[in-house]
Amino acid sequence: MEKSDGKTGTVSRRTFLKGVTGAGLTGAVAALTGCKSTGKPAGGTGWTPQQYNVPENWPVQVRGRVPIDTENPSIVRDDKKCILCGQCIEACSKVQSVQGYYELPIKDDITCVNCGQCSLWCPTAAISERDDVDKVIAALKDKNLHVIVQTAPATRVAVGEEFGMPPGSIIEGKMVAALKKMGFDGVFDTNFTADLTIMEEGTELVTRVKNALAGGHGGGEGGHHAPMALPQFTSCSPGWVKFCEYFYPDLLDHMSTCKSPQQMLGALAKTYYAKKKRIDPVKIVSVSIMPCTAKKFEAARPEMNSAGIKNGNAKMIDVDYALTTRELAKMMKIFQIDLTALKDQRYDNIMGEGTGAAVIFGTTGGVMEAAIRSGYFLLTGQNPPELLFNLEPVRGLQGVKKAALNVPGVGELRVAISHGLGNARVLLDQLRDDKKNHREPRFHFIEFMSCPGGCIGGGGQPRTALPPSDAVRQARLDSLYTMDAKIYKKRLSHENKEVQQIYTEFLGKPNSKLAHELLHTKYTDRGSHLTAKKKA
Repeated sequence: MEKSDGKTGTVSRRTFLKGVTGAGLTGAVAALTGCKSTGKPAGGTGWTPQQYNVPENWPVQVRGRVPIDTENPSIVRDDKKCILCGQCIEACSKVQSVQGYYELPIKDDITCVNCGQCSLWCPTAAISERDDVDKVIAALKDKNLHVIVQTAPATRVAVGEEFGMPPGSIIEGKMVAALKKMGFDGVFDTNFTADLTIMEEGTELVTRVKNALAGGHGGGEGGHHAPMALPQFTSCSPGWVKFCEYFYPDLLDHMSTCKSPQQMLGALAKTYYAKKKRIDPVKIVSVSIMPCTAKKFEAARPEMNSAGIKNGNAKMIDVDYALTTRELAKMMKIFQIDLTALKDQRYDNIMGEGTGAAVIFGTTGGVMEAAIRSGYFLLTGQNPPELLFNLEPVRGLQGVKKAALNVPGVGELRVAISHGLGNARVLLDQLRDDKKNHREPRFHFIEFMSCPGGCIGGGGQPRTALPPSDAVRQARLDSLYTMDAKIYKKRLSHENKEVQQIYTEFLGKPNSKLAHELLHTKYTDRGSHLTAKKKA
């Protein structure tokens, strides 16, 4: 290529695009191959590991990029790193079925479910999570604040990859030790509220199923009228919830009213925990470590302030900062913590106990399997048979999975699982068609996970493979099932002693009035924000 002065030289792909499009990076559609390299990595340098940077002479079909609002609470883009390769479009359209599934021009916002899959597919790390590390470190340094942290199941089998460990390395105890070394005042396990979710969501499912068998219309306690529609949808994946709000708002009555485990623990930290520890809730800073960029969006949802409402301060939110697994690794490096050298430590009491049923929340099919185990107990009063502790039909990386089991006194319980939002459309379109034609629902309960593989493949997980691979997902998945079967002593959510304790001391019982105030939520019809494309 030639410079404008006529002398032979080199020019970066970005400079070329600016010249030929006249509009910077936006709207470029040229196909570029073989540009002479300047010898500098297109991704630049910095915290992102060097192996994720791509040489400038990397052949690439330039097709544009996904739109990202500058106010997006979950992800940001560094224009200096973007090479317009279009991989973000591939992820958003072909994996998640968001980009290209609505009519243009857009209406009043940029459609995004905050899942962050684009950040995993981006070869230069131009797209990344919105970084809240500095804010959390500032809170840790403030001696007037009481900073607590919770860690999601999938983080404990992934963060080690940022320190050279093989995919799926189980480092739960070392991660806890690192967080305590950083100075967190309380280190809690999201597994605790995963077990609590099973009790709340399972009770809700039992109510819906019994209501359907009786042919009636019921409601919850204390004037709370719970949705009765079947199948019931899981609600712990915020990217999935927002996807449903955008594209299938007519099916929101199927969504469980339960908050995610992250939000449940946030609400309890500033009520139950604050009361037991005699701490002013205003001084509590609640931090979560999540595999998911959408958790940042979820924490900022306006309805996620139930602890504040309970404490008479509606401006107080349940979770103050949601960090990704990658941000946790960054914090460890800032604190110069050698994760591999730490001795294992245990989570703190009160909200630190979890079961094997809770840890498999981190993988596709795990929520369903955990729910079936305790759902069987809630329906029959007996613990489930051994078969339900290794429910193979709901395991694995197949996009859509189905299973049926006979429950004494109830009959056949039919369930389905999907992961990746493109797969979700299969089940959702079937349900729409069944309702339109007045057919009985095919399933009683459906687990939806936004990201391929579930939380183990979340948008905030380490970029160990590019593009994301099933081999890495499988390694993380296998480790969670190993923890369930061989490491955790209990494998049933209803046997969690701390869960039993919180019902005795504070909540009363599952789906009680107080439980609904703190642990349940409502949803937003976002259908008016876009015009969904009709099926061809």
